[in-house]
Amino acid sequence: MSLLDFSFLDLLDILLVAFLLYQLYRLIKDTVAINVLIGVAAIYVIWKIVQALNMELLGEILGQFIGVGVIALVIVFQQEIRKFLLVIGSTNFTKRRKFLRQLRWLRDEETELELDEIIQAVEHMSRQKMGALMVIERESKLGFYRDTGTEIQAKLSARLLESIFNKYSPLHDGAVLISGDKIVAASCILPITDKTALPSRFGLRHRAAIGVAEKTNALALVVSEETGDISIADDDEFLNKVEIARLKEILVSRLSV
Repeated sequence: MSLLDFSFLDLLDILLVAFLLYQLYRLIKDTVAINVLIGVAAIYVIWKIVQALNMELLGEILGQFIGVGVIALVIVFQQEIRKFLLVIGSTNFTKRRKFLRQLRWLRDEETELELDEIIQAVEHMSRQKMGALMVIERESKLGFYRDTGTEIQAKLSARLLESIFNKYSPLHDGAVLISGDKIVAASCILPITDKTALPSRFGLRHRAAIGVAEKTNALALVVSEETGDISIADDDEFLNKVEIARLKEILVSRLSV
């Protein structure tokens, strides 16, 4: 009869657990972390079987491993946990920010992103097949990545972006960080994604764009040096071969300018 004692809270509990497991899968899919998770789950199942068979020595060894399993998981999945907490923290802030932006007295304090300058530069670099990687800062600050490059702190303009990514420029190798109406830094080093299921045609620029989008809530723009194709990395999405006609529409909707 206890099986029939199923309340609404039990259903809610199951749905919440299912949602958390789905979000965990989204974070680690196509990465080496999912293989680690499978390995941990396999050890746990083996431990339960060993306990059921009363194999004391092996059960004791596996039990000690499971005992420190939480700490081990935190170490192994530190990047995924950081991203999960970042998503939780930035989601509510973004909603509040969109609400506050409607207040007239806050509009003068905000620095508008110069989308037209970015689009003009991307269009020209795409036609010229000039490789480029730009990271647009949102709520999460990118100070750590800024310190890996050369600080610029200059007014954002299409001509300056094109000058930086010119193949003869000493700053062209790396990423440009953009915050509001400023180019903050150039030649910055970004983390490479751990995803293994990416097409071989994607080079380091594309993998770095996906990597920084995974670890922060910034949006990354890539112009391919081989094909001139435009790509966008945002959270766990990667849009390839974006037409210049759709670029502004995508940036407006995602950056909420």
